[in-house]
Amino acid sequence: MNTPVKPLVLCADDYAERAGITRAVLDLARRGRLGATSAMVLSPRWREDAAPLREWRGRIDVGLHLDWTSRFAVGAGHGLQLGAAMRRAWLRGFDQADARVVIERQLDAFEAAWQAPPDHVDGHQHVQQFAGIRQALVEVLARRYGARAPWLRISRAPADQRDVKSRVIAGMGAAALERAARAAGLPCAPGLSGIYDFSGDAAGYVARMARWLSTSPAGTVLMCHPALDDAQPADDDPIAVARAWEYAHLASPAFAEQCASAGVQLKRGSALYTARA
Repeated sequence: MNTPVKPLVLCADDYAERAGITRAVLDLARRGRLGATSAMVLSPRWREDAAPLREWRGRIDVGLHLDWTSRFAVGAGHGLQLGAAMRRAWLRGFDQADARVVIERQLDAFEAAWQAPPDHVDGHQHVQQFAGIRQALVEVLARRYGARAPWLRISRAPADQRDVKSRVIAGMGAAALERAARAAGLPCAPGLSGIYDFSGDAAGYVARMARWLSTSPAGTVLMCHPALDDAQPADDDPIAVARAWEYAHLASPAFAEQCASAGVQLKRGSALYTARA
């Protein structure tokens, strides 16, 4: 008996953050292992790194990794450390007028290099869900793109994958973002897999991936953070070690075998998600 096909969207986050991440994403795209990638447009690499990604236009989704918490966002003047950003979101929310300006600037930067709107929008460290940011984001996307709006990532883990970290992420506004997006007619991904604390080792990641593939419902976004070695010191990236083992597994025959065993077919989100009132 054939295993029913289950579509998932494997999305590589942090494109253009540094050279090794860009190289890993492009390699995985060539291997047919990705359905999407999300770009950090505040990085000085973005304009340069957009060029080789054009080969995959229309074959993988390329989206905006909305950024409030990286060193690039801090350098741009609107960024905060993650803890401070979470406190602001919980206590009073971000100013929506200010957030609209930041979102528009990042969309402008995306389009200037990519020469097209993003296929999707998500957030570095899930900031797309934070109070004040989420309302501004829905308003900007609906006004700017109308019926052609990009799909939105909802950072809420499937029921069988929920732990403390995933519950905190969802608690920052997953349900509220989804309600607002649906009301505005924006398409949304139904859930997010691939959440973990970046601890353990390569074998642990392989085991986690098997569980994510088997327990994620159809249409789930499965995020990943791959990178190849480059000259940047590892201490500049707290998840550098995990990035290396993620890339190694995703590029391997073992990952393809896991997908086949779980009946998973990797798809673009734009082929799966439609606006729903």
